[in-house]
Parts: sequence; structure tokens; C-alpha cells
Amino acid sequence: MIYSNFNDNRLTRDLERLDYQKYKKRRNSPIRKIGKFLIALAIFFAVLFIIFFVKNAVSSSTGNSWLDKVPVISQIKHLAESSNAKLDGEADGRINVLLLGVGGKNHEGSELTDTIMVASVNTENDKLALLSIPRDLSVPIQGKGWQRINHINSYAESADPGSGGKKTAEQIGKLLNAPIHYYVKIDFEGFKETIDTLGGIKVNVENTFDDYMYPILGEEDNPSYDARYEHLHFDKGWQKMDGETALKYARSRHAYGIEGTDFARAARQQKVIQAVKDKALSAGTLLNPVKFSSLISGIDNHLETNMKIWEIVKLWRDTQNISQENTINKVLSNQPSGLLVDSVGVEGAYLLIPRAGNFGEIQYLFANIFKDVPADEKQVVKTEGAKVKILNGTWINGLAGKISVDLENIGFNIISIANSSHQDFETSVIYDLTYGEKKESLKLLKEKIGANVSFNLPQWLKDDILAELKEVPNMIQPDIILILGTNANRGYTN
Repeated sequence: MIYSNFNDNRLTRDLERLDYQKYKKRRNSPIRKIGKFLIALAIFFAVLFIIFFVKNAVSSSTGNSWLDKVPVISQIKHLAESSNAKLDGEADGRINVLLLGVGGKNHEGSELTDTIMVASVNTENDKLALLSIPRDLSVPIQGKGWQRINHINSYAESADPGSGGKKTAEQIGKLLNAPIHYYVKIDFEGFKETIDTLGGIKVNVENTFDDYMYPILGEEDNPSYDARYEHLHFDKGWQKMDGETALKYARSRHAYGIEGTDFARAARQQKVIQAVKDKALSAGTLLNPVKFSSLISGIDNHLETNMKIWEIVKLWRDTQNISQENTINKVLSNQPSGLLVDSVGVEGAYLLIPRAGNFGEIQYLFANIFKDVPADEKQVVKTEGAKVKILNGTWINGLAGKISVDLENIGFNIISIANSSHQDFETSVIYDLTYGEKKESLKLLKEKIGANVSFNLPQWLKDDILAELKEVPNMIQPDIILILGTNANRGYTN
């Protein structure tokens, strides 16, 4: 029975007619399935490690060629151990690196950032976090007003070639209210050439899918609309891919079914990076002078970073042993539990904007991304798997978003965040729709929030749920509805 503790029999019958089961799969977005081990290794082993050789090996201050640095592993160890200088941010216990992907020359919108991620390293506790930022997020750009965040690099490059990475890092630092110490930017051609030089990669395709709307380079203005696109097809299972195929697999965004989402696209991109990492760090590549020379000469003009050779080596050394358990993945999204919502720009362009009306919730998320949580608390919550709907019953802007961040850190499954139609709550209230089935989670939530517990919904909340169901018929049933009162802001355990 859905919402079985409702006392109103008519309401209960109406709710029972809705089949929630077929929608539960939506909760399992592809991004949740990405192993945190993949994220840690992909970002720092593949990207930063390769950049070390590509951008710096041929221009070392010693004047020697990369051949003089063999064996490679010994040289890396020597450089890392001989450097006593600290990385930017290391003294504060946290290093932030911006990772950008652009199309590059010959591509429409060549300097628009197709991928934006912030990798953050907690040097005190050996933890890694990755925050993905959607390219449609609206931000203020000096002299341009509010624009998509993926335009920052392009505007900067047009005004001052070579300044895009720095300007984008500065802007994202303001957005997150945190310094971005380093940036790394790579274009599509560099991506393809790397994979081809490696002899291709093997990728485990999770789902068979078709995309009939993949744009063909150079055919953007073809009078025949159909001639502008090609049909992509990928079979499920392990597939051998060259650079061109891997790029298409990673960029496809109009596939039918679950592979047509941005979350699925992000998952595919990280699968490809994982495969590149495995191949690049294999003995067959590292100890093959011809292959490594080709890799260096082929990709050198497609990468840009403000990191010095010793900084890359030291960062690689300091992060190589970070475990899966100590890796955190977050994505800014417009999902019901996300911190962004859909919007439309002045010219009708699709945009994403902060749910709270400002970047406060996002800044709180980033600032607290490494927040420690007792292992026993987290285990209890994950075991019971309580689904929580949070409603802000106050006029305190951003309160629900901030508390959702901390509850997610504990392990609660926050399925949606919204404002309550009644915003006069002094004391928070927990409405338990499981009749105590998730008792340990309920107890922990009560202690954290300082809330009262009720097993019966008031009539106004029933009416709100029915109205919401008419607008969102696939709404996931919560186990707990948490309405925040002003006491949550005063007494919440941060």
C-alpha cells in the first residue's frame, strides 16, 4: 500500500492506483553506478600523469630529451621525493584542480567547455572529491551578463588567447567561494590522438543504444537536415574502440532510453577515461620509447595547464593510493533532490539556475564535501535505505539544501527538496510513513534535526501530495517526510 498511514480512505485509494514500482528504476541514475575507484584513478592517474609527460618531458629545464629519463617510474619517484615545496592549497589541507574539455579547432564552438569538473584533494585525510558542473549553469560573466558557464573559456580566449583556463578557474572559484589552484584543459583531437597512439582501448558498454542525432563535423549547415547527423550504434559488452569511436561514445547525448541522459553521458566519459588510464599506465606503453615519443609529439598542442612539472608529480604521488572508500562523487543537477532547477534565458535559451536563488547551497556543498561522519551512523542509514523528502517549513532561504547535503553525507537517500506550503514551523516535524520500520534512521534523524515525530499526516499535507501527484505522477514514495522548522537552523549539528 502506498502512503498506507493516511487516515483518509478516499485519499489512500487514489494513491494506491498509482504504480510506483515501474518508476523506481529512475532512482538508479547511471551516475550512481560509477565506481568511486574509477573516478579517483581516472582523474589523477590518467589525466595528470599523462600531462606530466606530454607537456613537460620535452621541455625540462635540464635540456635533455625524454629518453634520458628512462626508466620512467624511477624518475617520477626521484622528482616527487626531491621536492620539498608545497602545492598551492596544501598548507590549508585542500587542493582544487579544475578539469576542462573543449572541442578545439575545426569544431563549432571550439572553445566552449563541453566538460567541467572540479577535483578536490583533502591532503590531511587522504580523500578525493569530484564535483561535476553542468555546462548549462547560468553564471554572471563580466561584461556579458548572465550566461552559460561553458562560455567563459570561449569569451576569454577571444579577448586574450591563452587566458581561458585561468579565467574559467577564477569564475568557478567565485561560484564555489573557494580557490581553484590549478586547471587542466584538453581538446577532442588530443583525446583522439592519445587513444590512437595507445593502439585503441577496450570499453565495457553497459547498455546497447542507438543515437540518430550525432552531429557530423562540417555538415552543420547542410541543406538536407538528415545529412547533418549520423547514426551511432553500440552493442552491449566489451568493445574495442579507436579514438574517433571512443569520442563518439563519450559525447553521444541523444540516444534512446536511459543512455540519452547527461548522467549516462558522464558515466560513459568516465568509462573511457578509465580505459585510457589502464592502457597508458601499462608496461607496454611506459616502457616503449617509440610509443611514448609518438604520444608526446601527437598530443603536445592539445593540452593546456598552469601546473609545473614538480607540482604534477607531487600531486600524482600524493593521490595515487586514495582508496574507493575515501573518494566522493557529486553532481550538480536538476533532479528532485538536486540544487539546480530549469530556467529560460532572456532569448529563450535553456539554462540551469540555483534552486535557492543564489549559490549558497552549492558553496555549502563544496565546503562540506569532506565532512566526516561516524562510520557506524553511516552504516545504519545505508542498511535501512530510508528515502527522505525534505520540505522547508521556514522562510530561511537555502536551509533545506544545506541540511540535505549533511544528511546525504550520512547516507540518507534524499529523493526531493522543496518549500512547504506552510512556512510557519518553529519546530521541525518528521512524518514517518513506515510506522517505525526504519527505526534506527528515524532515531538518528530525530537527534540530528531536533524534530518531533508523527505517524499521521495533516490534511493540508495530504492535499499538497495529491496536487503534486497530478503534476508529477512518477513521484517516488518517501519513507519519511521531514518538514524543517526554525529550530533546525539554530540547533542543527553541523
